[in-house]
Amino acid sequence: MPRKTLNLGILAHVDAGKTTLTERLLYAAGAIDAVGDVDAGTTQTDTLALERQRGITIKSAVVSFEIAGVTVNLIDTPGHPDFIAEVERVLSLLDGAVLVVSAVEGVQPQTRVLMRALRRLRVPTLLFVNKVDRRGADPGRVVEAIAKRLTPAVIPMGTVEGPGTRAARFTPYGLGDPAFRATLTEALTDRDDSLLAAYVADEHAVTDRRLRAELAAQTRRSLVHPVFFGSAVTGEGVPALSTGLVEFLPAEAGDAEAAASGRVFKIDRGPAGEKIAYVRMFSGAVRVRERLPVETVGDAETGAVGPRAAEVKPTAIAVSDGGGWARRPQVVAGEIGRLWGLTAARIGDTIGGSAGAVARHQFAPPTLETLIAAVRPSDDGALRAALARLAEQDPLINVRVDDTGREVFVSLYGEVQKEVIQATLAMEFGIDVTFRETTVICVERPARTGEAAEILNTESNPFQATIGLRVEPGPPDSGIEFRMAVEPQTMPLYVYKNADTFTEFMGRYVRQTLREGRFGWQVTDCVVTMVDSGYSVADGPPSRRGPVSAPADFRNLTPMVLMRAIEAAGTVVCEPVLRVSLEAPVWAISAVLTALGRLGAAVRHQSVRGDLTTISTVVPAARVPDLQRQLPGLTAGEGVIESTFDGHRPVYGDPPTRPRTTPDPRHPAEYLISLTRQGGRG
Repeated sequence: MPRKTLNLGILAHVDAGKTTLTERLLYAAGAIDAVGDVDAGTTQTDTLALERQRGITIKSAVVSFEIAGVTVNLIDTPGHPDFIAEVERVLSLLDGAVLVVSAVEGVQPQTRVLMRALRRLRVPTLLFVNKVDRRGADPGRVVEAIAKRLTPAVIPMGTVEGPGTRAARFTPYGLGDPAFRATLTEALTDRDDSLLAAYVADEHAVTDRRLRAELAAQTRRSLVHPVFFGSAVTGEGVPALSTGLVEFLPAEAGDAEAAASGRVFKIDRGPAGEKIAYVRMFSGAVRVRERLPVETVGDAETGAVGPRAAEVKPTAIAVSDGGGWARRPQVVAGEIGRLWGLTAARIGDTIGGSAGAVARHQFAPPTLETLIAAVRPSDDGALRAALARLAEQDPLINVRVDDTGREVFVSLYGEVQKEVIQATLAMEFGIDVTFRETTVICVERPARTGEAAEILNTESNPFQATIGLRVEPGPPDSGIEFRMAVEPQTMPLYVYKNADTFTEFMGRYVRQTLREGRFGWQVTDCVVTMVDSGYSVADGPPSRRGPVSAPADFRNLTPMVLMRAIEAAGTVVCEPVLRVSLEAPVWAISAVLTALGRLGAAVRHQSVRGDLTTISTVVPAARVPDLQRQLPGLTAGEGVIESTFDGHRPVYGDPPTRPRTTPDPRHPAEYLISLTRQGGRG
């Protein structure tokens, strides 16, 4: 009989104790012999040297253990908002989660952000109020804050004796406790009409067994959230939480005989530099040396939008097992595996068939960029290689390099991420770097339709090709669409083999050119159509007589024609804006609204519930860091910001520019010289 598996996430605000709780769960299950210490850098999940040094989780990690015959794959996720992409990437893979809240600090800003994400994705969630043994711990106050700030659908599962002392003890409630039974019955009947009807008809007919089963069912449907208490450091309350994991969260035995379907959620490198893909299997099995289709959404290199199909053949597989990884001939439904040999795999790839009901979570791209430089010029090449490795592990870190290779830009979420990149390069690669001031990443959109062409064997055209391109505005956030509107006989099919291949390569040349527009930003939300094409062969008709056209002619001519078409269309520089949900005490409304006005924010909605006000607004991404810095002072530390990408809007006034990293095709002499340096037509 297939084993049941629970893929579990541990989430929390920074320093609430989630990594320590992970250690304690592993120890209680017998997966490790001693509990690791975050400060000492001996934990199982904080494996990066930087994580051990800073005492924070940066990359998600996976460990497994067994509780009552259920295999628990525990995924330890970052808590800092600069790494929210790493958190969001994991959420769609989870069967359930534990949200850790400190009994001293209580509900903190990131706690509220994480709970909203968990509820939005309907991830069944238990809460663990940690640090009940610390001075200042007040479990009762924290439960009130959870009900007020996070969700009223919480059910405390016990009481704490001696909070704030090393002797603090957690005592679980039993259904023989009249007060607990009444609280539980009220919470459950509020959300289940059949249970309410049974209770009204005969309250004694609602047995303890039915109440317990209904608590599990409603927890698995994310309707209620049991709350446990304890101390991850001492282990108090952890056995009760462990029991709750398998009783209240949905552990399932996946169908290993179904068609294979899995998702790549992490990329790592082994000791020899080999690529390792972490895959969560939803159904079926992946076996060593078995060929399977893989689908990638988007293309970071070319800016292509839409699926890209390929094949993979894993050369080795390891499955998370007992706190470590064990080599296996296959990874099956419900399991998490490390796969070797997937050299082209990217985070987000679907292995095998569709992941079915599991939705891809789309999170905002980074909106900030900074120039990074090696302190020692001799490290320039090593820096580019190291950044490529980091970008592989996080696809939202985009790296741009100018054509000289001397200037390198990276995209970011925030200043802490910049510090982590700097420390990672120093500790793991031995490269010391400096950064310039962080700037916002804008885009360009065509203002109208523009068209241009270069005809074969004319004075202005140095290449053996005819290309005509039309650029038109596309819908907002539509990306780049390339269309072909020429007859097959005008295509150099003797080189590109068929019309589909020629279309694919021309689309690639177009997207590469659109990385830098009139003002240096990527051109997007447009439709580019090839309206003219021609080539030459040595013996003339049906084509033009002359030197044989080569792929380099089409590749090198495309930027010249396309940039002229963009000039004719004109472009509008647009800055990123974020949709911000801001929560603050009612008494701070006036000061917060004044600050939002100064930052150019447009308030869309405002509501008040109890002593909190929620403001929905749209803020330029460039001003959000200012708002984040001001909010604690304006709200006495009670303000919370949750932001999501809301697209781009035109910049008012003079458009900002970004230095080009490649020669400008609008200046033919400069452009042609650069091609000569790169090897001419080849």
